[in-house]
Amino acid sequence: MAKNEWILDVLSDLNAFAVANGLSALAEQLDDTRLIAAAEIASLRDEACAPANGKKIRFEPDPGGFGKHQHA
Repeated sequence: MAKNEWILDVLSDLNAFAVANGLSALAEQLDDTRLIAAAEIASLRDEACAPANGKKIRFEPDPGGFGKHQHA
């Protein structure tokens, strides 16, 4: 499991507890919180994969229709 993804399991467990105990507003809030956490974790992962020179990499289709080109 990735470094920060354990929090998603914790939020899921808390959500299950809330649902089982009739805490519907809390369960909805925890669903939203889990989505936000997943998005932030994905964002951190994307930042870690960014090129060191700070330039964004674009992928475009090959003019011949095969594969992809990488443009800095």
